[in-house]
Amino acid sequence: MVEALLVLMAVASVIALQIRDMLAAVLLLGVFSILSCLVFFLLHAPDVALTEAAVGTGVGTVILIWIVFRTERKDRT
Repeated sequence: MVEALLVLMAVASVIALQIRDMLAAVLLLGVFSILSCLVFFLLHAPDVALTEAAVGTGVGTVILIWIVFRTERKDRT
């Protein structure tokens, strides 16, 4: 199960690096954080999983979405 989540994390990170839309990239990074939260929980580290859920998925994603809406959303090229 953990291996499948790690593969999904790798796929989400590669897609987030390749995509041109900033909002979609931020949302994929949020998915990455949720998956890492699940990995931490499955590895019996619930305190780290809760911290990742609160900071990585919650606060980090909200701040990055706010920044994307304050700037241009797509690449000019």
